[in-house]
Amino acid sequence: MAKKKNINNQDIISFYMDYVLEHNNQPKSVYAFAKHYNFEESKFYEHFGSFDAVEKNVFKAFFDNTHQALEASEDYNSFNPRNKLLSFYFTFFENLTANRSYVLYALHNHKNSLKSFKTLSELKSSFTNYVQNLNIELIDVKQEQLERIQNRGLKETAWLQLLLTIKFWMDDTSSSFQKTDIFIEKSVNTSFDVLNVAPLKSLIDFGKFIFKEKIQMN
Repeated sequence: MAKKKNINNQDIISFYMDYVLEHNNQPKSVYAFAKHYNFEESKFYEHFGSFDAVEKNVFKAFFDNTHQALEASEDYNSFNPRNKLLSFYFTFFENLTANRSYVLYALHNHKNSLKSFKTLSELKSSFTNYVQNLNIELIDVKQEQLERIQNRGLKETAWLQLLLTIKFWMDDTSSSFQKTDIFIEKSVNTSFDVLNVAPLKSLIDFGKFIFKEKIQMN
């Protein structure tokens, strides 16, 4: 039988997910994997350097598919940052649910240490960049170093929130994962309520006023 020639990275990701679910383990070698799916071993290395790289890109593919679907929606592009992030979460977890068997296989032994799990590094990079580009309003500190710290803190907090939601979803046994939907809505809304800068701005402005008046009185 002739070898398959038009193999792309999505094909390899699909083959890999299928293989580990059937065998409950990584393939023994790239050679055996390529032979199993009838394509040249060299095709694998055109896209990935190892099976670990494939695993990282599985989770990045979940992100990419989510982001592409959202960007194609006119409604999404008119949303404010809060609703954009909510839309991302609901769509992302629909993708995870469609591939739940694989996700549980890949993460089960690491669900209590997801923060340090290297397989999620590509997902983290993509997601934190996405959050940064949402233009979530933060306090205008007018100091470059403090702005960098504030932005880094926002990205790390958003990442931890996503990991907590993944862990909650993995443990969720409710029908259609309804409890995860509630968790998403409450956690994202709470995060934005905490980030609501209007009261903080008023407090800062009031503090500046008091400080100024105190200086003048002295």
